[in-house]
Amino acid sequence: MSGLWTSLEPVSATVDPGGSTRVRLRLRNTGDVVDEYRFEAVGPVAPWTTVEPPTLRLYPGTTGTVELTFAPPRTPDATAGPNPYAVRITPTTHPEATTVPEGNLTITPFTEVRAELVPPTVKGRFRGRPRLAVDNLGNTKVTASLNGADNGDQLAYELRPSNVQIEPGRAAWIDTTLKPRRVIWFGSKEQHPYTVSVLRSGTNPLPVNGTYVQRGLLPRWLATFLGVFMALTIAFVALWFAYKPNFGSKATDLTAVAGGALSPAPTVPLSPAAQSPAGESQVPVPEQSAGGGQSQESDTGSGSGSSGGGGGSSSSGGGGGNSGGTQASPSKPATVTTVEIIGFASNRCVDVTDSSDGVGHDGTRLQLWDCEGTPNQKWRFMSDGTVRSLGLCMDVANANSADGTAIQVAKCSGNPAQQFRLNTAHDLTNPQADKCVDATDQATANGTKLQLWTCEGTGNQKWKKGS
Repeated sequence: MSGLWTSLEPVSATVDPGGSTRVRLRLRNTGDVVDEYRFEAVGPVAPWTTVEPPTLRLYPGTTGTVELTFAPPRTPDATAGPNPYAVRITPTTHPEATTVPEGNLTITPFTEVRAELVPPTVKGRFRGRPRLAVDNLGNTKVTASLNGADNGDQLAYELRPSNVQIEPGRAAWIDTTLKPRRVIWFGSKEQHPYTVSVLRSGTNPLPVNGTYVQRGLLPRWLATFLGVFMALTIAFVALWFAYKPNFGSKATDLTAVAGGALSPAPTVPLSPAAQSPAGESQVPVPEQSAGGGQSQESDTGSGSGSSGGGGGSSSSGGGGGNSGGTQASPSKPATVTTVEIIGFASNRCVDVTDSSDGVGHDGTRLQLWDCEGTPNQKWRFMSDGTVRSLGLCMDVANANSADGTAIQVAKCSGNPAQQFRLNTAHDLTNPQADKCVDATDQATANGTKLQLWTCEGTGNQKWKKGS
């Protein structure tokens, strides 16, 4: 017959992450045979638990002691607060008669926040757009606000979002826009050092330093050129007015001489027979055709007039005819090629689940799958901001912006939840939620579902276009 009495001293213990604490386990063999016992730590703190010695041999009625050493790491994995633990004791003679004494280990909270500007130096004429990465390396949730400052108040700051809550082991990305308060029209670039601070209650601000390099709107050589050009223009105008030639007097004298040399011609009176009543013309006016063309009665005189006038008319008409007859060729509609969307971490394609037959269904969730070139893996990035496959649009389910919201295909409706952008950093983002398309739990296997998640720059949120 076998039996065992156990006692944990103390039952509850406290430990700091990165430190260690010990608990004594006492046990007595209450059976009537010599037995050997094996010890195994179980529970969430088992990876950080050491049992010494791992086995113990006891005679009937004797008592032994083993020590449990708890050493949680100073990482987000060491969850703050009470954590239950247990030790499985297995006797060699009767392995089925295991004993599992239980205790409680409280891990104290700690906070550790790191922040980095990406890139630390940005250049621009009117604005700069770095991104601030804030990492929570502690084991408790962090709430922080952000602001920017510089010497001389030369920059204006726009931080989105300006307040963040970050779970342990996670990171938050803050879009930062820097705008100089003064425009440099000419001259060399200027450097503006600035600081973005992460503010938390009860702690000192965490400063992150960066540099904004402001370029001049126009190069310096252009200012020199314009200055020289203006000086030459002013000098030319001044010389013109100072030495302007007088052409007026010579022209007047020649006119007077010409007027004196010419005498008026004598007037010849008309005979009565040549006179005609007022308003009547002595030259018959040829009738014009209905089209306003040549006369029908004279061949010689009319023909000469037709040659001059008709030629002009023909030229004008011909020009008009050519202009009216030439038609502009219709422009071809812009074609949108279909591409695969491939994940960096998985090297697999974004796939409309169970739709390899080319028939899409409203509300079908997207997943990762081996790239096979099937229609349900082909996508079109449209000019209206939608991403389409099988006649449906990529869609954030229920237009929700919470982390973990499913990414699916749905009937195209123009909803902002169907707007996606693939930026130069290879993030596939929904501008309405300001979050990224994410492979769930950073998995890479076939069938991994896609979801909406805060952009963190990890491989499961990076995408590229394939063939």
